[in-house]
Amino acid sequence: MNSNCIGGVLHLRLLLFSTSHRILAAHPKISASRRLSTATMGSRSQLPSPPLAEKVKHEMELFGDVRVDNYYWLRDDSRKNPKVISYLQQENAYTEAMMSGTKKFEDEIYAEIRGRIKEDDISAPLRKGPYYYYSRTLEGKEYVQYCRRPIPNRDAPSSVHDTMPTGPDAPPEHVILDENVKAQEHGFYRIGAFKVSPNHKMVAYAEDTKGDEIYTVYVIDAETQAPIGKPLVGVTSNLEWAGNDALVYITMDEILRPDKAWLHKLGADQSNDSCLYHEKDDMFSLGLEASESEKFLFIASESKITRFVFYLEVSKLEEGLKVLTPRIIGIDTSVSHRGNHFFIQRRSDEFFNSELLACPVDNTSATTVLIPHRASVKIQYIKLFSDHLAVSEREEGLPKITVYHLPEVEEPLINLEGGKSVQFIDPVYSVDLSVSQFSSTILRFSYSSLRMPNSVYDYDMNTGESVLKKIETVLGGFDASNYVTKRKWATASDGTEIPISIVYQKNLVKLDGSDPMLLYGYGSYEICIDPDFEASRLSLLDRGFIFAIAHIRGGGEMGRQWYENGKFLKKKNTFTDFISCAEYLIEQKYCSKEKLCIEGRSAGGLLIGAVLNMRPDLWKAAVAGVPFVDVLTTMLDPTIPLTTSEWEEWGDPRKEEFYFYMKSYSPVDNVRL
Repeated sequence: MNSNCIGGVLHLRLLLFSTSHRILAAHPKISASRRLSTATMGSRSQLPSPPLAEKVKHEMELFGDVRVDNYYWLRDDSRKNPKVISYLQQENAYTEAMMSGTKKFEDEIYAEIRGRIKEDDISAPLRKGPYYYYSRTLEGKEYVQYCRRPIPNRDAPSSVHDTMPTGPDAPPEHVILDENVKAQEHGFYRIGAFKVSPNHKMVAYAEDTKGDEIYTVYVIDAETQAPIGKPLVGVTSNLEWAGNDALVYITMDEILRPDKAWLHKLGADQSNDSCLYHEKDDMFSLGLEASESEKFLFIASESKITRFVFYLEVSKLEEGLKVLTPRIIGIDTSVSHRGNHFFIQRRSDEFFNSELLACPVDNTSATTVLIPHRASVKIQYIKLFSDHLAVSEREEGLPKITVYHLPEVEEPLINLEGGKSVQFIDPVYSVDLSVSQFSSTILRFSYSSLRMPNSVYDYDMNTGESVLKKIETVLGGFDASNYVTKRKWATASDGTEIPISIVYQKNLVKLDGSDPMLLYGYGSYEICIDPDFEASRLSLLDRGFIFAIAHIRGGGEMGRQWYENGKFLKKKNTFTDFISCAEYLIEQKYCSKEKLCIEGRSAGGLLIGAVLNMRPDLWKAAVAGVPFVDVLTTMLDPTIPLTTSEWEEWGDPRKEEFYFYMKSYSPVDNVRL
């Protein structure tokens, strides 16, 4: 089942559970469901009582400060404690009882959301080598098929107008791997990586059958599906081909930190694999990338503020890893390759939005600045081609794509001129560069907005022509013109302007303060919550809800400093920004306190917990998904996966200044009755 379908129902269910009658009355169907719920449950005295967790005093002391957690006993790392399991079962039973009156309406919404999904569909075919590659979904099936089809005239240059032939006269489709078949023997199934070998004869894929994100990698013949060698066990999904005869992969330590990179020769036993690098500093984790040219692999070790890179030349595996960018605390580098040069994206405290450098492959210390640092434009990442460079950037909170023509490989790389920007139509939107052919002049990108379904475009980097290759089909009479998207700015308590993205159904909302609203926020890890499309959200919009995203500090929407001003000892800016956005939306008549719902997940769940404590009067309903609300206790325990690396995000509470600052906003430590 499509995760958006399930997620959409879950969000609606949580809103139904916590939202007052006045918000639910926004639409007669919801109002009727509420009346059904009341009739089913009877008077309030007949409602089931919530389960009460036993209080077991647990004291924690640091810096002369004593905290008491009466519910610390609910921590169960083994997931097997019968007492904990029993309590969770009671909580689930209570939820089911309280929601029993809305079950009919939930089923209606579920069918409605699922009814928008085109189950029999294929992705936009990608031309690569002698084949078109794509994935296919089938009606009534939960998983995808990985497919390819030969290109009839493979010697013809690629074009934005290329179309994969279909029908009886077309080259036959070949299903390389069918997840539906693989998943039959498992209660959980996920493929985390699907990598075709450079010669297109083999595929390596990473399979998770438990949901713990610990994968097994299989190599198969792309035509016959016959296994090649023994599988690699206990690995991450981060793997790359090193030519046609070897793989490089990453494994994790006991706290699930990616710490070792390995070289595996096809046909060899995994026990004989050679360790290319072992990162022993538990503040750092390993990453792995292949250059677009397929001539190099890059292994990076990174913390929240530092990233350094090694390179492995695919044609000279016996030479092992070589240092490309050195380990310097506070310097963050990412690397690509084309011709005689490495391209290095470098960020530092001084060049906080990154600069782009180039250096000769045979003299990595001789760097030249290609794109200088700009305080108003953040370089996110780059895509290299044989003749072009595509740069993903952010300016004024919006993503953009800038394309440069590169000189001939033999010519010196001195600077870049004449960058062209791709134009987009909506006031707020999301755009990402996709996998493209290194040797072509065609850049592929995906675009969506709060009103426009995900669309895949091919862009001719020579002519500037864009051609739509695929748009997500939304069934059920969807018409994008019925929805309005806007961008507004709220003023934070310190005068900072905070962008807000908004969407609503123009034929339903009144914009007089009477409309219900769902306000979403995140604001951590420099992650950008760009306004993209979700078909499940239509079930809210088509019932008169306004949906908004508060692009608060701690995220990366407005550049690196936006992030820096919402972390460590400035973390409270994240919460006060969200409050300011809510106050602005109420002031501008988008909603009222009585009809304002809020949502955040994970670190966004911390946001929701914090603002509930800070301004309980401002919200009517709140959805906190997998919330990070026990900040101090979690960050004081280095045995919990990810904690050590997170000290560069939240601060290290073993230091007194951070301890008391984190305690001042940690939701669990600030609940007031």
